[in-house]
Amino acid sequence: MKLCPQCTASPLPFVMIAVIAGVIGFITWLILGLSDWAPMPRLAAAAGACGVVALALWQYVVSCMRRHCRHQGHVHHMTPHSSRV
Repeated sequence: MKLCPQCTASPLPFVMIAVIAGVIGFITWLILGLSDWAPMPRLAAAAGACGVVALALWQYVVSCMRRHCRHQGHVHHMTPHSSRV
């Protein structure tokens, strides 16, 4: 993760990733509680859902931070479509 120090100064986006992923994992665990699954497979499925959501959100947040970085002297990889200066 190559981000400038100003972009990573606030931990709020990463805290929100953890909160959203935790809520999704908890809801998955509750919904699977209505089935006849044993507790360990249910816990594994909920942890898997939490991990997948956290990974997807992490990728999204980091890519948005790279794309919208406006700090001077810090250059991110620009695509041909985003060649604004």
